[in-house]
Amino acid sequence: MGISVIVPVFNGARTISELLQRLERSLENICDDYEVILVNDGSHDESWELIRGFSERFSWVHGIDLMKNYGQHNALLCGIRCARHERVVTMDDDLQHPPEEIFKLVRKLDEGLDVVYGVESQQSHPVHRKICSCWVKLALSMSLQNSVARKIGAFRIFRTQLRESFVSYTGDTVCVDALLSWGAKSYGFVEVDHCPRMNGNSNYGLTGLLRHALNNFVAFSAFPLKLVSLLGLGFTIIGICLLVYILGNYVMYGSVVPGFAFLGSIIAVFSGVQLFSLGILGEYISIIHAGVMNRPAYSIRSTMSK
Repeated sequence: MGISVIVPVFNGARTISELLQRLERSLENICDDYEVILVNDGSHDESWELIRGFSERFSWVHGIDLMKNYGQHNALLCGIRCARHERVVTMDDDLQHPPEEIFKLVRKLDEGLDVVYGVESQQSHPVHRKICSCWVKLALSMSLQNSVARKIGAFRIFRTQLRESFVSYTGDTVCVDALLSWGAKSYGFVEVDHCPRMNGNSNYGLTGLLRHALNNFVAFSAFPLKLVSLLGLGFTIIGICLLVYILGNYVMYGSVVPGFAFLGSIIAVFSGVQLFSLGILGEYISIIHAGVMNRPAYSIRSTMSK
């Protein structure tokens, strides 16, 4: 069985050459037929020129140049839809995912699983990124209602036939893990090495990670709507209890509850909950609005292959 390796590339000119060399050595020992699809996600450096050059030299390297930067998951979706072989491996372009560890994913997948994630044995991320990554995984876990999501990562292998479950997906908000969950039944995990980044800093900053978490919550789950309903019910009960307390004081003691601070605090709490709820509804409306406009998840400028 063949393997298709999908690599989204963003300003990865300094690592592409070494990445392909190590991938070639690793894949030759794993399978007879393979391909590497490099998806240029709007890089500002010479990444596309390098990809085009390698695509002309090697028949197993294919390049896809997107019109602009759509995001990692959108680029992955583009590559996944172009994969020709029965198994798909996804990995980053910065060599934090060692190509030499792919055989572990393949061996685990051959146990009859649908998706296998490479779990990092020792992360080299800074503390703030680890915290943000945990938040993203928690968000995805709650949106998918699956504890498996807490162990996911960008280094994964899955059976290509899973893409049939999201072949008609047209939204521009993409989360590959959520899409895979629509068809995957069995998941596996294997411990892999995690190397220090060789090319600058992560393209996912604090804002990007938080936005990705919010997209997971809103675009692929109704959990926030249920949360708003529960908050509304909870504070309605609190309001009724306060009303009973105030009326009870008036009937029994002939006085009302004194204090502007008390009244101001209650109003502030209720107003905050209302605004929060409106914000959640606004996020859903924005997702629906984007869907109505039917914006593509990506647009291809050109492709290259030998």
